[in-house]
Amino acid sequence: MTTSQKNALIVGASRGLGLGLVETFLKRGWRVTATQRKASPDLAKLATEALTIETADIDDDGAVAALHDRLKTRKYDLVFVVAGVATQAHDPLHEVPRDVAAQVYLTNAVSPIRFAELFADTVAPGGTIAFMSSILGSVGLNESGGWDNYRASKAALNTNARSFEVRHRERPFGILLVHPGWVRTDMGGAEADIDVATSVTGMADVIERRLGERGAAYLDYTGKTLAW
Repeated sequence: MTTSQKNALIVGASRGLGLGLVETFLKRGWRVTATQRKASPDLAKLATEALTIETADIDDDGAVAALHDRLKTRKYDLVFVVAGVATQAHDPLHEVPRDVAAQVYLTNAVSPIRFAELFADTVAPGGTIAFMSSILGSVGLNESGGWDNYRASKAALNTNARSFEVRHRERPFGILLVHPGWVRTDMGGAEADIDVATSVTGMADVIERRLGERGAAYLDYTGKTLAW
């Protein structure tokens, strides 16, 4: 490994955008540690000396702590928390059972921040902690409604991430919230605007351009700044 080789930790990489990001960064010469909630045959197919695969559920504090113990001596230029859920996303909020609504919030808005708090000491100077957000998390851009609980969870993630950035402002890394576009994945559906390759290529470009920048930014996969 050369001293200039970058290192990424991609959290939630078993399929879709997470898997695509792993493949993209590997092709760009990065070393990648990828996490899966359970064994992923698709992730296993990417096996190479530059890829380390770990298993952990971000909603399981014990599993995340154990993962940190295994990885605590490493330094990452990028920690990207991709994992999230969209359970009953199309149902209006009053029709979503309370336990389902609460779990979406915990997985999308709480667990990513708890993960980042624990792994902040693994981020290299000039690195980035990124969170997979969504344009649906923008309060200012919500002109159509719908996706009530999912929207709220991503808006909460954005707010929590900004508070996280303030809390760690003296540390030498930046915070990035990324909207991947409307992507043809299991979550996005077959009618979505773009494919996975377009999304992950754009996100990787944005991340590589922003390495070394401090503060918190909310951008889409093309680098456009979104309204909070």
